[in-house]
Formats: sequence, C-alpha cells, structure tokens
Amino acid sequence: MRNIVAGNWKSNKLMGEAQEWMDGMAGWLASHEGVEVMVGAPAPYLATLASAAPDGLHILAQNVSAEGHGAHTGEFTADMLKSCGVAGAIVGHSERRARFGDTDDKVKAKVQALVDEGLQAVFCCGETLEEREAGRQEEVVHAQLKAAVLELPVDALDCVVVAYEPVWAIGTGKTATSAQAQDMHAAIRGWLTESFGAEKAEGVAILYGGSCKPSNAAELFGQADINGGLIGGAALNPTDFQGVLAGHPELKG
Repeated sequence: MRNIVAGNWKSNKLMGEAQEWMDGMAGWLASHEGVEVMVGAPAPYLATLASAAPDGLHILAQNVSAEGHGAHTGEFTADMLKSCGVAGAIVGHSERRARFGDTDDKVKAKVQALVDEGLQAVFCCGETLEEREAGRQEEVVHAQLKAAVLELPVDALDCVVVAYEPVWAIGTGKTATSAQAQDMHAAIRGWLTESFGAEKAEGVAILYGGSCKPSNAAELFGQADINGGLIGGAALNPTDFQGVLAGHPELKG
C-alpha cells in the first residue's frame, strides 16, 4: 500500500518563495518517514526545484502535453519533465477540465504520455455539486476513471495515483464528510479491482483532494480506502503542510 500526501501550489509563489518552502520542509523530511511527499510546482521552477529538492520530496508538474513533440507552442512533454528530474504530473484536475479544455480524451493522452516515460500520473477525478445533488457522483467518477485509467495495461498501474476531488469542496471551505469521502474511495477501489484484480488495486494510492487541512486530516486519512491527500491551500505554508502530514496514521518520526 502506498501512502502519499501531495501538495498542489497551483499558480502561487515566486521562485524565491518556492525555495524558502523547500528549506522549510528539509529538516522535517529528514526526521519523518512512512509517507511519500510530493509537491506540484509551477512549470518555470520545475528543473531548479527538482535538482535542489531535499531527500524525501518529489517534484511534480501541474500539467503535461497531450500532443508529444512538435509544433505545440507553450506545451511541454513527459520526456522533457523526465529529463529535468521531475517525478510526474497532476492530470485531469477539475480546474484544467473546466477552464482549459481538458476533455476525457486529452486526460487519457496525458496519463498515457506519463506512463510511457515511467513517470507518476496523479489522476484527478470528481463530481460537481450539481452532479452530486442529482445522485450521479459514482456515474461521473466511474466514467472519468474508465476513460483514462481502467483500460490501461496492468503494469501501467504502478505509475498511477488516483486523487478524488469533489469539485464542490475545492477552495470553498466545504469538505465531504469522512463517510462521503470513504464511500467514493471504496467505489474507486472496487472499480480498480474489477479491472486489475485485488492485489494490484490495493497497491494504488487513492488520495482525497477536497479542502483537507490540519484540522481534518487525521479523520480523513483514518478511513480504510483513503491513502493520503492532494492538498491545495494548506500546502502553501510548510507548517500547515506538515500539520496535514502529521494526520496520516502511517507517518513515523
């Protein structure tokens, strides 16, 4: 079982602030273990941060090209990320889907591009408030998973992390109850089991990505099928991020 807590800075921090954040994490990482720690940084900083990251911190991109090499101005490919020492990328985030045209087909191509390079694809899925109120949350999440993950070759699953993000709980201060989160995580585990078998499915980290913070991390991470979190606002400050990590039952140190 993988246990992962990943930060997502989104479009925040200048370069010096990013380096200060890493300095603020270095000593803490040296004295704690049991949980993989990742952070999704803005693209201009990736090569510098990846080369200077303290032991125990894996640098993620927040996007990757679905097109590969060629005349795609402004895009960067999975092998470019790999050449910079980046561990992988966040793909399918609700903000990318809603604002930047990341369709299921594009997300599928991005996941495949990362898998082909042996990089981590932190695949995001989740429903809107309207979809949840209509009782369609499992239908929506299953469709997103089926498009990009459930039909991958079984060996590719080693490169996949699933992050369930109820869209209605991102940046709103609302949080799914621990029972609501566990129900969806269990459903995701079940769909992975149907496609890949129980052993492989148990090895996939399924993260919760909706307003997780130090005050609720322990309750969320204590659920049977929640292996960690994809953290937004609480990842911007090292102390807050460490507080979230401290809520993980597998953390040692």
